[in-house]
Amino acid sequence: MISDPIADMLTRVRNALAARHQKVDVPASKLKTEIARILKDEGYILNYKIVDDNNHKAIRVYLKYTPANQPVISHMTRVSRPGCRVYVGSQEIPKVLGGLGINIVTTPRGVMTGKTAHKEGVGGELLCEIY
Repeated sequence: MISDPIADMLTRVRNALAARHQKVDVPASKLKTEIARILKDEGYILNYKIVDDNNHKAIRVYLKYTPANQPVISHMTRVSRPGCRVYVGSQEIPKVLGGLGINIVTTPRGVMTGKTAHKEGVGGELLCEIY
């Protein structure tokens, strides 16, 4: 059993990018689907879809590369972990790479980017940073 499924998802995507794969499958959950949605909305991945292989749902993430075949995502880090949760208020959400990257926050209003959470005035658990 995996103790941190979000870190597992980020690691699978990071490894697939390093190996220059076009897609990667991640075990599905609602939270991981929301993270994939945010990555697609922010332009870090091409697309994602839910696939069902013999009662095992997975998220198929289609990775995005530059014309020079470099990954669009250069850095993915898990911030809040099961052993050390990190919660921030709406005014304490840090900027990632001076505003060039994103952080994903889970709030009472759902999963959103740090910029959106700051605009809506809600804080929450800081899941990860991506740039």
